[in-house]
Amino acid sequence: MKHINRKEKIKSLFANEPSFRLKQIETALFSTDIKNWNDISTLPESMRQILTKEVPFISLKVEKIHDNKNKDTYKAIIEVDSGDKVETVLMLNPRGYWTVCVSSQIGCAMKCGFCATGKMGLIRNLESDEIVDQYRIWQEFLSENKDLPQFISNVVYMGMGEPMANYVNVRDSVNSILEHTEIGKTHITVSTVGILPRLEQLLEDDKWPHIRLAISLHSADKQTRKEIVPTSYDDFLPKLSDWCKRYLQKFGNNRHHLTFEYVMLKDVNDTPHHAKLLAKFSTAIGNVRVNLIPYNFTDCGFSCSTPETIKAFNEELENHDVTVMIRKTQGEDIAAACGQLIKKNESKK
Repeated sequence: MKHINRKEKIKSLFANEPSFRLKQIETALFSTDIKNWNDISTLPESMRQILTKEVPFISLKVEKIHDNKNKDTYKAIIEVDSGDKVETVLMLNPRGYWTVCVSSQIGCAMKCGFCATGKMGLIRNLESDEIVDQYRIWQEFLSENKDLPQFISNVVYMGMGEPMANYVNVRDSVNSILEHTEIGKTHITVSTVGILPRLEQLLEDDKWPHIRLAISLHSADKQTRKEIVPTSYDDFLPKLSDWCKRYLQKFGNNRHHLTFEYVMLKDVNDTPHHAKLLAKFSTAIGNVRVNLIPYNFTDCGFSCSTPETIKAFNEELENHDVTVMIRKTQGEDIAAACGQLIKKNESKK
């Protein structure tokens, strides 16, 4: 079954209505006080009846929500209209607010060797409303759990799928979140393995909101990167470096930097050789930060670098004046951490 985008469906149903009516509908979707179309009292009853009959109020069905032992991470298993499953995560961030991690595709075609989602292959792209509704699910969850902090401060596109392979829907969903929530551009991050044609496109796209970008680099050694990121190629790194410099020249400032994500894989990309190459690659570009990610077990044949190795790797980067941080792992006990999201048949909590 092909999913029909909610916004396009509503536009077609009410093509003769004034544009402010469509704006009322879109705004209402982000109100936790509105549970269904009939609750939108600003709309004529006739429009509410048509919406109730023709358009699902939310495009996703929550199958189960898991919480971790620390109660700082929640993972929702959600079902789309075809019956396929995706996952989205709610994480408490250092400021005491929430970060929502959304998926952009069902599965992923990138096949990164350390990522469980890559084992699924790609089933389909998520439409923009299906991405936005992951945020709405957590918004509703918090409104029903008043003992938890109530504010979602950040959204990261780091769930299932490759966002740049679903460029238009990701772009439109980001714009919708920016328009209808209090979340600002520097609090939304889109993560990509580095699909250069789409990265070039966003440089010239007036509709692309210049939120933060994170490049899943994982190695500055071309051979190592090709081994763990199959979509890489011999001249990827110099081409990426050139793009990064042009991106930062056009959009970079003190609050707008690029991030390189780097999953730490034991005896694969964590040697002093790899640290020196990463430092050289990063400093040549300029305003970038490196996020070292301890590998989370995914039964993909890799092991996490030891804490001592991660510390030494971090120190090597700092010695070359690279801004670096080690990501805190959250949700590993419920398979909600980086690289662990995968569609499974859920039989128990």
